[in-house]
Amino acid sequence: MGAGMAARLLAAGHEVRVFNRSPEKTAALVAAGALLADSPRAAAEGVEAVFSMVADDAASRAVWLGDTGALATTAPGAFAVECSTLSRAWVLELADHAAAQGFRYVDCPVTALPDAAAAGRLTLFVGAATDRLAEVRPLLEPLCDNIVRFGEIGAGTSYKLIQNLLGSIQIAATAEALRTAELAGLDLATVVDTLGRGGAASPTVIRASRRMLDGHYDRDVAFTAALRLKDTRIGVEAADSVGAPAALGRAARELLTGPVDAGHGDLDETVVFDLLHD
Repeated sequence: MGAGMAARLLAAGHEVRVFNRSPEKTAALVAAGALLADSPRAAAEGVEAVFSMVADDAASRAVWLGDTGALATTAPGAFAVECSTLSRAWVLELADHAAAQGFRYVDCPVTALPDAAAAGRLTLFVGAATDRLAEVRPLLEPLCDNIVRFGEIGAGTSYKLIQNLLGSIQIAATAEALRTAELAGLDLATVVDTLGRGGAASPTVIRASRRMLDGHYDRDVAFTAALRLKDTRIGVEAADSVGAPAALGRAARELLTGPVDAGHGDLDETVVFDLLHD
């Protein structure tokens, strides 16, 4: 996701510095004109905006904080745009760290798959003051075809966690539905085709059921089982924090724990279907 977003900023004519814990993953961006930095701090020095797209709270902390973190730079007034799916508690804490260092924080998780990131077709879920969004909008527009403001800092993350928890519930339910169809003796290809045309269909159900039918969980992995479990876990935590019911979220979390516990965290999230055969 981050590589696609950086490529869009390059294509829009911005000077882009990139950092990745695995430098080889930046090769295509460097070939396209990006400058490779050896730390988040070096990447962020003197810039107009810092964008982060990482896996979880721990990775976000490592990128932003500490002697080599992006917030250790001298970039007064720069935007700190966190696009990762993180816990709301960490987002609020990070916003305070950013403000203390003179950065203008923008809560900006995204939705869509990596091919959409590369094409600039993301949807951005923004939590920021209206005037701050207006200021940063020109930098966001190359990344997306839709920007939705949900409120102040933390609101974008709240919505993203709600959406992803609903997606986790749909993936878990799709796996159970297809396993039930198998056990009932139905032809799975026919079931998947019919599900995609019926009232229970959603983009998540259609995509997940097709991946489950294909069964090649190590190919073209767009979202791993480990990341899906992480999003489910922090989605349930977010629901708990506001006293919301999360029975289905907890059930999905329990089912989606299986692939990670079995050592399949790096495979596609839909590998959960295979574990229902054990």
